Amino acid sequence: MATALYISYVCPYAQRVWIARNYKGLQDKIKLVPIDLQNRPAWYKEKVYPENKVPSLEHNGKVLGESLDLINYVDVNFEGPSLAPSDPAKKEFGGQLISHVDTFTKDLYSSLKGDHPIQQASSAFDYLENALGKFDDGPFLLGHFSWVDIAYIPFVERFHIVFVEVFKHDVTEGRPNFAAWIEEVNKIDAYTQTRVDPKEIVDIFKKRFLAQQ
Repeated sequence: MATALYISYVCPYAQRVWIARNYKGLQDKIKLVPIDLQNRPAWYKEKVYPENKVPSLEHNGKVLGESLDLINYVDVNFEGPSLAPSDPAKKEFGGQLISHVDTFTKDLYSSLKGDHPIQQASSAFDYLENALGKFDDGPFLLGHFSWVDIAYIPFVERFHIVFVEVFKHDVTEGRPNFAAWIEEVNKIDAYTQTRVDPKEIVDIFKKRFLAQQ
């Protein structure tokens, strides 16, 4: 049976695994199956993934979920360039960054509910700016592109656009490492092929998170 990655084209969690699949050159090995989250088909919950969320990966007769686990699973179980560093210092720092990613996303979504979103979100972006100064052998979080970049990219993509379009603020301002990181990430086809139309992002955020703006 073919390996299937169930995604939504606008879901940042699904986008993580989609990027990993592309980066490893697995377009022919792992087929994308889009699920409409606004109108989820009954068969998905009943026959595929009882949790009824995306992403999920159907491989070798079993179905797995959770985006960060799936990046690792795809990395270990399929051929293609490795997404995990071998250097112990990078492994350790990568672990710290991954353990912080949920806090990072929570802080960003929370900032939209406050009176001063730009100030409230600044510590999250400063965290990445500082992290990007740790290794000097490349522009990415661990120097070279890795699963850690993939964990953060979908959320940075969304908030970068929303802050420019809604709050007229460029979050890369005064953050040169962060600006260079976004520029370099946007040269990676595996990622740019997964990008959401910026207008769609703004529409989704206005409906879901910015109703009071």
